[in-house]
This record gives sequence, C-alpha cells and structure tokens, in this order.
Amino acid sequence: MPGAVVTPAQWSDFLGTVVTPKFPEGLSVWPASGQWRSATGAITSEASHVLNLVHPETEAADSAVRAIVTAYKSQFQQEAVLRVRGSACVSF
Repeated sequence: MPGAVVTPAQWSDFLGTVVTPKFPEGLSVWPASGQWRSATGAITSEASHVLNLVHPETEAADSAVRAIVTAYKSQFQQEAVLRVRGSACVSF
C-alpha cells in the first residue's frame, strides 16, 4: 500500500473473505520479493505474495479471478496486480 505494508493479518483476512469464497477447493500462497515499474516510471521493490489458483478454464473461474484482482487493487490501493495464466495437467 502507498506508504504502508499489507500486514499478515490483512492478507489473511483478504484470503478468508475474498479469495477462499471464490475458490473453496483450495489454493497455495507463498511469500515473494517483487519489483515493478509504476506508471510514473519509478522502480519499486516490495514484499509480495504469490497466490496460485488451479481451476478449470471456465468463464466463471476467470470472472472470479478478475474479481479478486479488482478487490485487491481497491482494498490495498494498488496500481497493478500481476496475473499469469497457463495450462497445467493436475491430479490429486
């Protein structure tokens, strides 16, 4: 967040109230160090989280991911959220 850091409690609350209801089947999260260039051209380094969601390729799942991105940007005043999409073969 501008001038602040998303606390572990805030991140946990976001996962519980925004992400988990949309993907109750499960998810993975791990800490990361991020770097990106803002719209002003400044390079910013910050602590980050990687959220991994494995889901079917459906409009409903895509809409849920977009809603999570929008909620995160709004709640934590973020200019951008990186989203990476890829195909995978999984089994449990």
